[in-house]
Amino acid sequence: MRLLHTSDWHLGRSFHRVNMLGAQTAFVDHLLATVREHRVDAVVVSGDVYDRAVPPLAAVELFDDALHRLAGLGVPTVMISGNHDSARRLGVGAGLIGRAGIHLRTDAASAGTPVILPDAFGEVAFYGLPYLEPALVKDEFGVDKAAHEAVLGAAMDRVRADLAARPDGTRSVVLAHAFVTGGKGSDSERDITVGGVASVPAAVFDGVDYVALGHLHGCQTITGRIRYSGSPLPYSFSEAGHRKTMWLVDLDAHGRVTAERIDCPVPRALARIRGPLEHLLADPDLTRHEDAWVEATLTDPVRPADPMARLCERFPHTLSLSFDPERAPEEAGVSYARRLAGRTDQQIAEDFVAHVRGAAPDEEERAVLRDAFDAARADAAAKEVAR
Repeated sequence: MRLLHTSDWHLGRSFHRVNMLGAQTAFVDHLLATVREHRVDAVVVSGDVYDRAVPPLAAVELFDDALHRLAGLGVPTVMISGNHDSARRLGVGAGLIGRAGIHLRTDAASAGTPVILPDAFGEVAFYGLPYLEPALVKDEFGVDKAAHEAVLGAAMDRVRADLAARPDGTRSVVLAHAFVTGGKGSDSERDITVGGVASVPAAVFDGVDYVALGHLHGCQTITGRIRYSGSPLPYSFSEAGHRKTMWLVDLDAHGRVTAERIDCPVPRALARIRGPLEHLLADPDLTRHEDAWVEATLTDPVRPADPMARLCERFPHTLSLSFDPERAPEEAGVSYARRLAGRTDQQIAEDFVAHVRGAAPDEEERAVLRDAFDAARADAAAKEVAR
C-alpha cells in the first residue's frame, strides 16, 4: 500500500504579516497532483489541520474544498486532530464524511478502533490517535498520572490489543500528534509541556509497522518506521533551513517500510541575515536573498535611522527586524526579549522567583510552579472543549 503522509497544515495561519492562504491553496493543489501522479492508495494527515480552534471562514472553505477533491479521487484519507485544532469542531459530521472515504479521528475513545483499508496483500489497519491532552483524557485511559507518556502508552495498549485480535498478517499504521524524543523542534510549535516533560520515547509506539507523526514542523526520521512529515509551509524563521516535504511511504506485504520525500511548493525562500546595516546593504554575498522573506538582525552599536525602510530598498520582503548591538563587555545590556528568547514559561517563572527573592526555587517550589502551569493549560483546553 502506498501512503502519502502529511501534517501540520495550519490552515488560516499567516507568516508574520503575510497571508498564507494562497500558498496553502497551492499546497492542496500539489497534494492532489501528487496523489494522482504517484498513484497513492491512502492519505494520512497527522493533526493541526487548522491553526486555531476557531479558524477563519476562508480556512474552513479551503479544508472543505480539499475534502471534496480527495473524495472525488476516490482515495481514502485518515485525519486526526492536533493540539491547535478543536477536536469537537473538526470531528463534526465525521460519521457522514466517513461514507465518502474521509475518516476523521478526533475522539480519544476511538484510539483502538481502526479504519481498515484493503490492498492486494490483505488489510491495513489505520489507528488515529488525536492529540491527547493528558489532564483531559487520563480518566478515559484509566491512568493515574496526567502525563504524555502515560496517556499515549495507554492508547497504544488499545491499539496493540485490537491488532492482536485481527488476522495474522494484518499490517498497521498509527497516526499520532506528539513530541517524540529525538525530534527537533522549531519556534512555530505550541509548547505542550506537562509536568516539566514535553516528549515521549519512541518505544511507546512499539508493535506497529508505521507511525505517521505530526506536531514538529521539520521533516525528520526518528526510526525507519517512525517519521514526522513536518509542515508543508514555513511558519517561523527558525524553519529557514527546512526542506518542506511530504513522505511517500510504501508498505509491503510484510509491513516493511520504504519512504521517499516529495517536495512541497514554497512561495518564497527564507533568509536570516545579521550585521551592521551598511554591511547588509552592500554585501554582494547577500544578493541571493534579495527575493527572499528576510529576518534581519542589526548589530550596529547605535540604532541607525530608518532601518526598515532602508533594508526594504534592497530586500523588499523583509518581514522581521531586531537589534542586537555589539557593545563592549562593560556595556553589554541584553534586552528583555533577548533574555526570554527560547525559555519556557516554567524557566521564566523560576528566574522571576530567583530575582525577587535572591534564591532560586527549590524542588518543591518548582513542582508547585509546574502544577500551576499544567492546571492553567488544562483549564484553557477544557474551556475550549466546552465552547
